[in-house]
Parts: sequence; structure tokens; C-alpha cells
Amino acid sequence: MENSEFKKLNRFKWRPFEAKRKRKKRVLLSGFFLVGLFLLIYFFVLPSTPPPFPAAPPDSIPPKAQESQLYTVEGTVKERSTLFQSLSEKNIPLRWIDLIISKLKPYVNFRKIKGGPYRLVTDGKGELVRFVYEASPTEIYEIEKDSQGYVAQRKEVSLETRLVKVVGEIRSSLFEAMDAAGEQDSLTIGFAEILAWEIDFYMDVREGDRFKVVVEKIYKGDQFIGYGTIHAVEYQRGEKFIRGIRYQDGYYNEKGISLRKAFLKVPLRFNRISSKFSRARLHPILGGLRPHLGVDYAAPPGTPIWAVADGTIASCGWNNGYGNQVILRHMNGYRTYYGHLSGFGTGIRKGVKVRQKQIIGYVGSTGLSTGPHLDYRLAKDGKFRNPLRETFPTGPPIGKGEMEAFHQRRDAMLVWLQGESQKIEEGRIN
Repeated sequence: MENSEFKKLNRFKWRPFEAKRKRKKRVLLSGFFLVGLFLLIYFFVLPSTPPPFPAAPPDSIPPKAQESQLYTVEGTVKERSTLFQSLSEKNIPLRWIDLIISKLKPYVNFRKIKGGPYRLVTDGKGELVRFVYEASPTEIYEIEKDSQGYVAQRKEVSLETRLVKVVGEIRSSLFEAMDAAGEQDSLTIGFAEILAWEIDFYMDVREGDRFKVVVEKIYKGDQFIGYGTIHAVEYQRGEKFIRGIRYQDGYYNEKGISLRKAFLKVPLRFNRISSKFSRARLHPILGGLRPHLGVDYAAPPGTPIWAVADGTIASCGWNNGYGNQVILRHMNGYRTYYGHLSGFGTGIRKGVKVRQKQIIGYVGSTGLSTGPHLDYRLAKDGKFRNPLRETFPTGPPIGKGEMEAFHQRRDAMLVWLQGESQKIEEGRIN
């Protein structure tokens, strides 16, 4: 009985709290309803009026200026890659890549390009404005849009030619000396080729020998592009001078005699002479003392071999111990022999005429050979001669009618070669 009374009292005791909770719930539901009603009226009942456009700050870009804003993408075509691939990697749209390739195709051989930087410019709408491709510092192509559409052209590059004098002294080799003077290998080769009939630069150079070159240097602004014409050269050993003056298309000494002789001193660019002319040499393969009636020039496999003089191919093919061999017949009873070749030059076959310094074959090690080299032999009237000691006739002189003009040219170049009044800096006179 007491328990039942306690339960009744307890039930009445908690009723006020339950009433409070119910009131709270009603308030929350009413609040949600009002918020929902407000949103419904705001979005669907009230008229749609956009908020006023805020005033543009003074430094903002007007719409027309935004449309004309340009965007630039720069890249470089890597070696062994293509322009198409490089542009694709930059996420350039395919339609622009196709247009660029098609417009440049009449001007650029894409199979031969060796890379180069490019710049692509678009407007704010993504439309192509300009494309520039630099195949080399002097070979620049541009695509621009005009009233007729997109047009490609090769740009004119402004170049400056400076005549300078390069001087140097031999310490170990001509290549090393030219490099020490701050010059490139192409100038070394050009200098050596002018004097190729006078000096064997693989054997005749000595420490202390001096040289001078009067040459054109080509610049694009401050960027060195390359060498132009060599106007004069000089090589000095002790008191002996060998000079070459360019006149018309050739080089002549001070007396007007051509430096170009009937025979070159050497038939290739070689590393060293591995065996000289001898009447009794220990044969490296067959053994015993045997005559070696030629000169062996050691050189890397595949090194080009030149005809030392104009002539006709008397023989071309396999010749036992000499392996692949070419024999040339020249004027005045001379013949030259080139053995152990890895292969023959283009169009080289029996009966074909060749010109001096034409490639007739390549260094190899065919036949009886212990390593890659050229076996070079020279014969006169059927008798073998030592190529290193043979004296060949001089080249033709300048005609009498040209001699006065040549003397003027010679004197001007001698001033350059011999003058010391000009300032010499880093091996050159500016």
C-alpha cells in the first residue's frame, strides 16, 4: 500500500519536467517552420533582383583588356625528340599542334632538326597569337595571324662580322694550342686544311712553333655564332715562315704560288704512325724481316680516307693480305695504294675518276692486320717511294694579269699578320 502511494506521488513529481520538454520541442519545431517559410518566400515568391555590381577598384583590368591579355608557353625540342611530342607534353591542343606543323613544313625539315627552343603565345580565349621556333641561333621561324589567317615565315637575323687575328704557340698539338687561344676545333681544322700541302700537323709540329690566323668571326649581338672566311694564315718554326693569303677562291704564298699541290701530305686524320717506310721490318704476323714499302697510319675504325691527288681508280676490291684495297693511278707515273679498308666510299669502283681529298674508303683491319690502320703506299714509275720524304711539284701561280691585284691583297694581309701596334687580348687582335 505504501509502495503504491509512493509511485503515485513520484509520477506527479516528474510531470512538470515532462511539460517543459514538450514546450521546448514545440518551440524548436516552430523555429524550423519559420526559417523554412522564409527561405521559400525569398527564393520562390520574391522577384529575382541581382545584387548591385560592386564598383571596380581603380587597378582592376577592364573586360577588353582581359580579352587581350597574352599567355606564353615556352619549351625546348630535345635531341631525338620531335616538335609534335614536345608540344603535346606541354598540353597544347591538338588543333594548334597540327596548324603549327603544317605551317612550318614548307620551311623546316623535321627529320633533320636537332632540337631547339620555341615560344607559343595565346590570348585570353586560348586562341593562338604567335609561335616562334629557333632551329639554330640564325634559323628562326615565326607563325603569326593576320587578316589572311596564320602565316609562317623565316625571320631575318641581324648578324655582325668582325675581322680578328688569332695567335698561338704550340705546346703539344695544334688543337691544344688553338683551344688555349680560346678558339674552337672548326678553326683548327680550317687552318690545317689550308696548309695541308705544306705541313703534316700530325708529325711536323714542334713545341715552340707559332701560328697566326686572320679570320672572320660572326656574332648575333654578343653571341658568337661561328667562323667566316679565313683571310690569311702563318706558321712559324724558328726563322722559317709559311704563309697563305686568300685570293679569290684559293690560298697563295707571298710570291703568288698556290699552296695547293698535286699531292696531299697525308691521306687522313690519324692518331699516330704505327709503322714507317722500311726495307727490312719485322712483320707482326708473318714474322721475319720483310720490306714495308709504305706507312701505317693508326686511326679509329671508320675514319674517312682521302685520295691524295686527282686520279683514276685502277683497282678496288679484295687483295689478299692487304684486305680491302684501293689503288689510284695519277699523272706523271704516280700510283697510290690504300689497304686494310673496312669499306669503300660512295661510287668508288674501277675506272672511276676521283678528285683530290675525295673520300675513297674508311679505316679498317681487313687482311693481315693486327688492328685498325691504313697501309698507305706511293709508287713512281713502278718503284715504291717513301711518302714522308717525297717532294711534289708546286701548285700553279697566279696569272700575270692578276698579280697586281694579288700584291695589294697580300700587302694588306701582311699588315694584319705582322703588325704589332694593335692591341692583342686573349690571343686575338680586335
